[in-house]
Amino acid sequence: MTRTHTESADPLSAMGATRLRTHTADVLTRARDRSAALTDAVDDDDLVAQHSPLMSPLVWDLAHIGSQEEIWLVRDVGGREPLRPDIDDLYDAFQHPRSDRPQLPLLGPGEARSYVGQVREKALHVLDRAPLEGRALTDTAFAFGMIAQHEQQHDETMLATHQLRRGEPALHAPPPPPRRAGTLPAEVVVPGGTFLMGTSVEPWALDNERPAHEVSVDTFALDTTPVTNAEFAAFVDAGGYEDPRWWSGPGWHYRTEHDITAPRFWYRADGTWWRRRFGVHEPVPDDEPVMHVSHHEASAYAAWAGKRLPTEAEWEKAARFDPSTGRSARYPWGDDEPRAEHANLGQRHLRPAPVGAYPEGASPLGVHQLIGDVWEWTSSDFRPYPGFTAFPYREYSEVFFGPEYKVLRGGSFGTDAVAIRGTFRNWDFPIRRQIFAGFRCARDVDGPGSGTGHAGGAGV
Repeated sequence: MTRTHTESADPLSAMGATRLRTHTADVLTRARDRSAALTDAVDDDDLVAQHSPLMSPLVWDLAHIGSQEEIWLVRDVGGREPLRPDIDDLYDAFQHPRSDRPQLPLLGPGEARSYVGQVREKALHVLDRAPLEGRALTDTAFAFGMIAQHEQQHDETMLATHQLRRGEPALHAPPPPPRRAGTLPAEVVVPGGTFLMGTSVEPWALDNERPAHEVSVDTFALDTTPVTNAEFAAFVDAGGYEDPRWWSGPGWHYRTEHDITAPRFWYRADGTWWRRRFGVHEPVPDDEPVMHVSHHEASAYAAWAGKRLPTEAEWEKAARFDPSTGRSARYPWGDDEPRAEHANLGQRHLRPAPVGAYPEGASPLGVHQLIGDVWEWTSSDFRPYPGFTAFPYREYSEVFFGPEYKVLRGGSFGTDAVAIRGTFRNWDFPIRRQIFAGFRCARDVDGPGSGTGHAGGAGV
């Protein structure tokens, strides 16, 4: 008998209109509180400075958040008069590369704060009155959820900018919880076969996550936890960065051209690996997931370890598929929204948690920390799913499809819960190291379901 694969039901459609509006306002407020915390933590000179040519000044991100909210919620959904049409081009991310943005006539810190405050007041007024049905952009408050996710994504970008800035620490947070899981196996075997990848029902899912489609993968083994600092240090200390056998051609070229010898922000002192983390200098913790490594570095480690990076489809099957029911859940632990015991999200902590810190967040197959802590590189190019339709604009996903970008999954400690789920797809250039990215390894396994086919349509 052929099993019909299903996914979880829409969690917002059961809400009445009043409850949905309240929930949406809370999500928007959470994002704004975080934006304010990230920008209020430093003085105005710091806000307008460019701490790296890879990143915008923090004040650009802040006003860009307001500009996008004005365009989509105030003007489009609300049909209101524009507040600042004169700045649309300044804050169009496609008009000006990040390295050029400090030279633009940007809003100053005071102007930017005033602007985003005015926009938010009008956006909440629109939320109170706009019908949340009858139009794809407003069904189940999609446009408001899109804007909340957009703001949280820029909050994570601003957090990465804080990591790049020099000087005394400006951000503070309690440490993450300690390891709580018992002895874990090194890897978990994921049985081959078909599962439902992507989503057609998640109300705030973005266009590249859609539609749900069946994908088949062969049996494979996946690391139970992300690769740790201690494991990666063994690769570094074994000369992994000096041996071209482990590197792809482009990876070796980039490594040698830029003299990369360890993860970004690591340095050696008195025979010990240290790191700089948000202005704090500290020994590298052995049991945390390694972070600030590029796709090239992750791939080289995997080759050295006799493994490989997982495909995007393999990662999602390990994260969502419950073999006892044949259903693809929203998260590894099920359908419930992330709670503090499930995953390290939302900038509650300014670092990854030790591996084994979130046993309640494990998948049905026993894979840990697939959500939160560090974004995980996969081997897959960023490509559309079968039946993809750009919505509500091509520039969110479609213009990035192709082999130039690699897919990352799972979110980091700097990712908010509204901007991550089992289907969420991130992407970046394989050279990127300033992002909060790590990885886990996979390997091929002969077993039930192997040879049943290949992962299809997901850039795998």
